[in-house]
Amino acid sequence: MPSTADHPTTVLMIADAVGGVWNYTLTLCAALPEFHFVVAVMGPAPSEAQRTAIGRLGNIVLEEAPYRLEWMAGAAADLTASRKWLTSLARRHGAELVHVNGYAHARLDADCPIVVAAHSDVLSWWQAVHRAAAPAEWDDYRREVAGGSAAADRIVAPSRAVLDDLAIHYGMDRDDALVIPNGIDLAAYMPRPKRPVVMAAGRLWDAAKNLALLDDVAAGLPWPVEIAGPATNPEGGSAQCAAARLLGVLSPAVMAVRLGRAAIFAAPARYEPFGLGILEAAASGCALVLGDIPSLRENWEGAALFVAPDDCAAWRSALRHLIEDDGDRALWAFSAQQRARGFSREAMAAGYATLYREMVAGPAHREVA
Repeated sequence: MPSTADHPTTVLMIADAVGGVWNYTLTLCAALPEFHFVVAVMGPAPSEAQRTAIGRLGNIVLEEAPYRLEWMAGAAADLTASRKWLTSLARRHGAELVHVNGYAHARLDADCPIVVAAHSDVLSWWQAVHRAAAPAEWDDYRREVAGGSAAADRIVAPSRAVLDDLAIHYGMDRDDALVIPNGIDLAAYMPRPKRPVVMAAGRLWDAAKNLALLDDVAAGLPWPVEIAGPATNPEGGSAQCAAARLLGVLSPAVMAVRLGRAAIFAAPARYEPFGLGILEAAASGCALVLGDIPSLRENWEGAALFVAPDDCAAWRSALRHLIEDDGDRALWAFSAQQRARGFSREAMAAGYATLYREMVAGPAHREVA
């Protein structure tokens, strides 16, 4: 049925509350008020703050189940039950489209088209972090990703680098795969009077974020290094820092203020499919120092300093240079802010709205496993 004011298109959005997918989901839903979203969250339950954020949006119904996410240990045991649960949600809510922020759950017995949004994947993560192919224990995961990708009607990624990774590790060859860059509400981020601080953000326990490197170089810098984000791994264990200051998990409003006041933002990532935190920092007028990897070059070439992710000496040198050279730091900050204007939530929403309407209007011929 075509979307109208009385009957908005219903999208079943499969998400999690662990990382960037949550922020992406809320940003996209907020920017598309003409669509009705049923957000199905699996894995760790949303926090009270996350539930409150969802509750502020009038076009979302939240559904939850504790099934393990496809990359978690033991996830294969939950796949059959989680697929049945998602299929029942699609039918109960009359979903006209399923938007999967993952891969395995694209293999649903749903009577509507399915789009996979490819945010990241374990094999690419493993290769980037360990400089080797993932071991055989990930073979089932590999098959699930390949099967889900093949079952989807369309595949979207936030960068060309993500599609390249999927082709390398899973043999994905989809002529109709497309790139829709992530976006943010640019008005929520702005430069403020800058503090002499190097800021970073991300999951401290995630080796791909490589934030331990900043702890290693912090003691040799004249400015403090502050890191925002969770230190506790949802599957167990916590990361610690010796020299950098840990800020913990900050609310979006507090994070925006911190970024606005930070002079430099550092992201020494080994693997980063897009980097919403980097975009927020750029919009906040931070000078960027980034890991030299394809996805970050794709988005920030000419608007950031790039350093090999594991070269501590080069990171210390690059950060010292920006700390000591006010003029160069200001130029890089200006370049980053200008580049950030191209990644608005409005642009992202327009891309998805067009895709959603095309998929709902056209016939879907899917292979359902």
